[in-house]
Amino acid sequence: MKIALSCKGNTLDSPLDERFGRAPNFIIYDLEKNTHMSIDNAQILNSPQGAGIQAAQNVVNSGAEVVITGHVGPKAYRTLSAAGVDIYFAKGSTVKETIENFKLGKLSKAEGNDVEGHWV
Repeated sequence: MKIALSCKGNTLDSPLDERFGRAPNFIIYDLEKNTHMSIDNAQILNSPQGAGIQAAQNVVNSGAEVVITGHVGPKAYRTLSAAGVDIYFAKGSTVKETIENFKLGKLSKAEGNDVEGHWV
């Protein structure tokens, strides 16, 4: 299973970014192979609107079945949910620490969006 994490850098030591659509990068981590790749989100980050939907489409296209982020808006939540992607919330740690917390079942699964669009 692949998981996508919103983050401020492109390594496993990067801090998790609490924003979903406007995060600078996504790390796509393959739990079976213990490998990862980075998706640059800079172009979407600077778009005037629709960042959540575009970022969600890129995450879905990467093959991720789970997203881990700090917050998610309504349009991104609907896009990810329609594609069958589960969303989990995490805060204040690195990508590596967040992956370990996910493996240990310490993260909360989203039951809906927790912020309105354009909250940052």
